Amino acid sequence: MRRTCRGPRAYAGAEPPLSPCLSDAAARYVRMRALSCARPCFSFDPSMPTSTTAFAAFLFLVHCVGVLAAGHAVLTVRTSQGAIAWAISLITLPEFTLIPYLIFGRSTFAGYVDARRFHNARLREITLSDDWRRLRDHEAAVVAPQHACMQALPRLTGMPCLARNRVRLLVNGAETFEAIFAAIKDARRVLIVQFFIVHDDALGRRLAEALLERARAGVRIYFLFDRIGCHALPGHYVRQLEAGGVRVRPFSTHAGFVNRFQLNFRNHRKLVVVDGERAYVGGHNVGTEYLGEQPPLAPWRDTHIEIVGAAVMELQLTFAEDWYWAAREVPQLIVPKVRPDEDMVCQVVASGPADPQETCSLFFVEAIQSARKRLWITTPYFIPDEAVFAALRLAVLRGVDVRILIPSRPDHHVVFHASTLYAYQAIRAGVKIYRYRPGFLHQKVVLIDDEAAAVGSANLDNRSFRLNFELMVVTADTRFANDVAQMLEADFAEATRIGRDEYERAPPLRRVAMHAAKLFAPIL
Repeated sequence: MRRTCRGPRAYAGAEPPLSPCLSDAAARYVRMRALSCARPCFSFDPSMPTSTTAFAAFLFLVHCVGVLAAGHAVLTVRTSQGAIAWAISLITLPEFTLIPYLIFGRSTFAGYVDARRFHNARLREITLSDDWRRLRDHEAAVVAPQHACMQALPRLTGMPCLARNRVRLLVNGAETFEAIFAAIKDARRVLIVQFFIVHDDALGRRLAEALLERARAGVRIYFLFDRIGCHALPGHYVRQLEAGGVRVRPFSTHAGFVNRFQLNFRNHRKLVVVDGERAYVGGHNVGTEYLGEQPPLAPWRDTHIEIVGAAVMELQLTFAEDWYWAAREVPQLIVPKVRPDEDMVCQVVASGPADPQETCSLFFVEAIQSARKRLWITTPYFIPDEAVFAALRLAVLRGVDVRILIPSRPDHHVVFHASTLYAYQAIRAGVKIYRYRPGFLHQKVVLIDDEAAAVGSANLDNRSFRLNFELMVVTADTRFANDVAQMLEADFAEATRIGRDEYERAPPLRRVAMHAAKLFAPIL
């Protein structure tokens, strides 16, 4: 039903009767007023300004797109609660929620899946060569069934669990980067360097000089960095490397029109591979703060590992997928040599938003469920999803010694408050939560019984579970597990256990801040 303006009584299409006492001028005014008020208020007026018409058309288009986006949310958003929230907001307020949905609403990295499919043919040629196939088939034989924590991982990751490895623990930045720079200096054929963050500071310039020196010696070098993580990296740093013969590419998740708004994904992996034989994986980025030289977070606590052996092959393949997305070329890969004294079993866990399953979350669930005596985890951010939290509860009920070490000081306040609230909830479930006192804790380590340990880049949060490309290496070896246990025992000795009553003693405003921060958990 079309609404008409209130005012003098309307006579649609006919002139109203006039009082004989009105003058001719007054009579004409009454006729015009009556006829104009009889028009519908929302009817199109040719005299309406063009800008107003265009704005109305734009709003109509935005609402149409909002309805389509709401349908997309219903079909693709992971949880029903999230789908309902997005759908309602996109239909009612698309002007404010459409852009946030384009950025935060998707959990699958469009484009990377296609890139992976296209370059798999080339990688298949490499991996099906006689040398690669012999190594893979021989070192993968009957490995996984021997270790409970490894049984599901080969199928989950699409990578075999390989024997013939030697893994060395690298504690903190000084030991890590001395090992990395020594390995780079010995490179003769191919260098792979990948980091989430690279700073143009003393450590970053030392890395650049080391790469340029090897490039002058004829070494083929691939340098990949995350564009968002390295947003502060100046252009002259990259140009210097390129001018010196280093192949440099940023990993950009919004390349192409379809991915224009995919700003929420990150490539969080840290990897260095030297001549296909020696690899470095862990939590360190390139910057002096990772050496513990920048207060207020100093000293910085982090962990890396050095890997020699068959697993380096899988690490190269992981890098090849990332490099192909960034450069549309397959890097040169080298089959690692294995030695009889390298007898550790390793499983590479490469995860990301292009995976058909939630690989990172399921990896943590599998690790937690396989624990029988103890499960020790260190993570800078503790924001578990429902599956991981349920696995932690069940581990406690099985009698497992479940301990989680988190920082005592924040590097990101919102994440810190959300992590604190989840820590209180875990404590009520029987999990022992500790805060590391000396400085900022950034290491990502999982210790499973006396059998295995995992070290890499993945945090215990939703961003690592579903939004970041992550890289972990699980090593099943009692000697390595013992080394990790000794390292973590020293860390726990410098930590304070959080009490059950700490939440109740927290000021009301702090509790409100924690619950408000938890609302952002899906994107933290």
